[in-house]
Amino acid sequence: MKIIKNISKSIVLLTIVFGCTSTTELGKEDDLAELNSLKEEIELLIDTSICSENSGCDYIAFGSKACGGPKTYLVFSTSINVELLQQKVATYNALETSFNQKWGIISDCMYLLPPTKVECINGKCTAVY
Repeated sequence: MKIIKNISKSIVLLTIVFGCTSTTELGKEDDLAELNSLKEEIELLIDTSICSENSGCDYIAFGSKACGGPKTYLVFSTSINVELLQQKVATYNALETSFNQKWGIISDCMYLLPPTKVECINGKCTAVY
């Protein structure tokens, strides 16, 4: 009788453990899907930008490394809705910071320098390092 009781306890415990793992993975995948969806929106917005001179180009820090600081810099033309871009990027950066903390993400801790300047080349803003 004692063996059956122990086996029953083990089955219940394993069900709980595997059930939590599955839910956790789904949660992480959902969070990642949300980040990727927002990233696509940002990239589409930037892709619509065009420039005719260097003064119409700018950049913004994008992403959040687990150690802090941006993952990259996005270069864009001010021909787009810059305020909307800034809002979307701020949201993305905050979500990625939260994602990194929630899921224990690690990254390199190298500091990424912003572009030294941005130039309009063939109608597209381009970073110069």
